[in-house]
Amino acid sequence: MIVNTKDMLIKAKKEGYAVPQFNTNNLEWTKYILEECNALKSPVIIGVSEGTVKYMGGYRTITNLVKNLMIDLNITIPVAINLDHAETVDACKKAIDAGFTSVMIDTSALPIEENILVTSEVVEYAKSRNVSVEAEVGQDGGIEDGKEVEKIYANIDDCIKISDETGIDSLAPALGSVHGFYKGEPKFDFELMSEISNLTKLPLVLHGGSGIDGNKIKTAIMCGVAKININTDLQYEWLNSVKEFIKTNPDVYHPRKIIGSGEESIKKVIREKIKLFGSEGKAQ
Repeated sequence: MIVNTKDMLIKAKKEGYAVPQFNTNNLEWTKYILEECNALKSPVIIGVSEGTVKYMGGYRTITNLVKNLMIDLNITIPVAINLDHAETVDACKKAIDAGFTSVMIDTSALPIEENILVTSEVVEYAKSRNVSVEAEVGQDGGIEDGKEVEKIYANIDDCIKISDETGIDSLAPALGSVHGFYKGEPKFDFELMSEISNLTKLPLVLHGGSGIDGNKIKTAIMCGVAKININTDLQYEWLNSVKEFIKTNPDVYHPRKIIGSGEESIKKVIREKIKLFGSEGKAQ
């Protein structure tokens, strides 16, 4: 069933596990995510970036793809469709109007008052349509559009302020994670993470969940993280499998065989993350 993330994440925080968000890039990845999560009875959030929306043809195309795959594949677990790191109110509105059940508005680069102003507008539009909203405070590091983004840790007062003044359903405080690959060992402020969780009462979101040590993941969940985003691990493992397939099958040109050669690698990552996050069987 298609749901928003509100009840899904409240339940996860209460019971001490995290719901995975696996970002998709095409029909095949969406199918793999749905099949494997359904097999393990794990709720799932399908993450979609604005870049993916353009690549796949539009918001409605993605919504209808997910809904129809769920029917054809007999998917019975709770599934949310989330617009990831939307930069504008307009993008959020387009996703909501097209049937996305969750949006993440990321205006964390703005001063907190402006972040709150934009986020509040998104929340107002989303709530009347039963769509959940995630916001971010601080900035995760990493590489975006070929440029390195500075890591800025979230301020606890800002986290409380955006929680109190906007009505968001979940919060992504930047506390040491990065998008893409980590350079060296990631350093998380778990004490601050726990404090933010307790004071805001919100389910927290960990972005840049790929490549993080399992013990750190478990600690983050104990500190209030109820949603963890995975993208790079899927991309990297799929790429390696496809490269190997092409290397050992140089005469194969059929796109289904080439793209599909990465299926088991993606599903292996999904299985590993679900078991690590503790969400297996939670859809029952």
